[in-house]
Amino acid sequence: MKALINIDYTNDFVATDGALTCGKPGQEIEQEIIRITESFLQENHYVVFAIDLHKQGDPYHPETKLFPAHNLEGTEGRKLYGGLQEVYEKHKSSNQVYWMDKTRYSAFAGTDLEIKLRERGITEVHLVGVCTDICVLHTAMDAYNKGFKIVIHKEAVASFNQVGHDWALGHFQGSLGAEII
Repeated sequence: MKALINIDYTNDFVATDGALTCGKPGQEIEQEIIRITESFLQENHYVVFAIDLHKQGDPYHPETKLFPAHNLEGTEGRKLYGGLQEVYEKHKSSNQVYWMDKTRYSAFAGTDLEIKLRERGITEVHLVGVCTDICVLHTAMDAYNKGFKIVIHKEAVASFNQVGHDWALGHFQGSLGAEII
């Protein structure tokens, strides 16, 4: 069994005026993310939207010192970017769709993601979203450490750092044994 994990494909990470945007590279993958998501839904696979959640001025969160405020609770910046929001809205009441708040880079850190995957017999995770070398990377590393097969959709991940993006793609394959398609 397999699942798709959509990571942080939100306005703040993708829109031109997003608070921590990867801009054009993120915008260019929109149609591929939508295509993959719709394909997983049509094939009755589990689809997770693992979305960063922050509170304004949280002095205890390590990202407060690293990045400008982003994906703040209750803001437009936290909504899914472009047509992916429509796909989510259409299917959100389905048992095969799960919206999951995350507060760290990895979708596994401090969440019930592993439980949700294991109870459904899922052994293979497909990753799409942003940023390739931050949240996608950390999610892939945790998936590897938990024994999941990892598939990265190369045309559906992006970053604001091209060098980091390229390095992460190599790391997924060379160090985590991920399949890059």
